[in-house]
Amino acid sequence: MSQKKNKFEEASAGREQSGLLGELWQFLKENRKWWLMPILIVLLLLGLLALLGGTGAAPFIYSLF
Repeated sequence: MSQKKNKFEEASAGREQSGLLGELWQFLKENRKWWLMPILIVLLLLGLLALLGGTGAAPFIYSLF
């Protein structure tokens, strides 16, 4: 039984599977939302600091502030 596909299904069938970062990169590139890049970088750095705050690197991180 064959069903007619809509435009969205046809477009998504032709694309390769990519991860979250690949999808985000495609979104930024296709929609020209380059102003989002500094916000994403700051969020990633804050997340990295939060992760490293629970490790042995915490005393060195706390001395930065």
